[in-house]
Amino acid sequence: MRKCRIAYLACTAAIIGTGLGAAPPVTGHRIHLVAPGESIQKAVDAAQSGDTVLVSPGVYHESVTVKTPRLTLSGMGPGTVIEPGADAATTAQTPSTTQTAGTKKSVSCAEAGNGICVLGTKEQDVEGVTVANLTVTGFARAGVFGMATDGLTVRRVNAVRNAVWGIAQERSVRSVLRDNSAQDNGDAGLFLANTINEEQGAADTRGTLIERNWLQGNRIGVTVRRLRDLTVASNRLTGNCAAVFLVGDENKPKAGALTVRDNYVEHNNKSCPKTDRLPAIQGSGIVLTGTEDVLVTGNTIKDNVGSSPLSGGIVLFKSFVGVTSERNRIQDNALRGNAPADIVNTETNKGSNTFQRNSCRASTPAGLC
Repeated sequence: MRKCRIAYLACTAAIIGTGLGAAPPVTGHRIHLVAPGESIQKAVDAAQSGDTVLVSPGVYHESVTVKTPRLTLSGMGPGTVIEPGADAATTAQTPSTTQTAGTKKSVSCAEAGNGICVLGTKEQDVEGVTVANLTVTGFARAGVFGMATDGLTVRRVNAVRNAVWGIAQERSVRSVLRDNSAQDNGDAGLFLANTINEEQGAADTRGTLIERNWLQGNRIGVTVRRLRDLTVASNRLTGNCAAVFLVGDENKPKAGALTVRDNYVEHNNKSCPKTDRLPAIQGSGIVLTGTEDVLVTGNTIKDNVGSSPLSGGIVLFKSFVGVTSERNRIQDNALRGNAPADIVNTETNKGSNTFQRNSCRASTPAGLC
C-alpha cells in the first residue's frame, strides 16, 4: 500500500503544477495525499512549511485549521467538498477566543462556525498559505476565514451557501483572492475588514488584490470595511442585493486609497431586509460610504434597480455615523439602466468628489454624467 501511495504522489505533482499554476514541489517538500474517509486536519498537522496537502475528490465532514506558514491546502477541483462535521457550530461565534469569567477560552474553527481557518497570532502573522481548488459549503459562519495572515492566497475556491460569508479575512495583509466563486452566502461573498468585533481605524492591507471572482446571489458581493491600499478588479457580480460595498466610519485613519476597476456589475436586484447595520438593500451597484481617495474606474454597471436609499449604479452615501466621503474619483465607467439613477451622490460634501468621463444617462443630482 505504501508503494502505491508513493507512486500516486509522484503522479500528482503534475496535477498540482497545473491546478495551482505553480511549478512542481521543491525537492524536500512533501505532498500529503488525503483520500475520502481520511482526516484533512491530520494531514495538515503532519505537514511542515512548504508542504502541500492534496485532497482527493469526495465529501469531507470537518473543519480545518491551518497555522503552518507556506502550506498549500488544495483540492482537485469543485468535487473536493468540505462540509460541516458533527462538532460544527450551528451559529457563528467569535473566531479565536471568547471571554468567560475573566479567562479566555479557545474556540476552534468548527466551534466558530467556519470551514477552513488560516490563523496567525497577535504576535506573528502566518505567512504564505494557499487554499485552492475545492468547495466549502453549509457552514454557520464562513467557508474560508483568515485572521492575522500575510500573503494568503485563496483561488479557485467555490464558497456556496454559508450562513454569513463565503470567504472572509481580518487583520491580514498582501492577500490575493483570485478566480473564486462565492454564491448564495448569507452576507458577503467576499468580506475583508481590519477587525470584525472592534472599532479601529482603517488598516493598510499592503496591496491586497480581489480579482476575477464570480459573486452571485449573496447579500453583498464584496464588502471592504475599514481598509486601505486594496484593489477590486475584473470581478463579475450579478444577482446580489448589492455588488460592492466600501465602508468607512469616524475612526482614523479613514478607509480609502482603494481602487475598484474593470468589474462587470449587472442586475444586482435581489431584495434583502434591513439589518442592525444597514437598511433594506436592493439594486445597489458600487456603494461608497465614509471613504476617501477611492478610484472607481473602467467598470460596466447596468440594470441595478431598487428603491432602497442605497440603490443605483454608483452610490456615494453619507456614512451612518455622519462621516463624509472625500476626494473620491468616479471616472471612465459605463453605466446604463440603473435606477433610481446611474450615479447617485447623497453626500453633503459634494464638491470634494469628482465625476469625469462616465457614460451614463441619469444622475442624482443632475449633471454628474
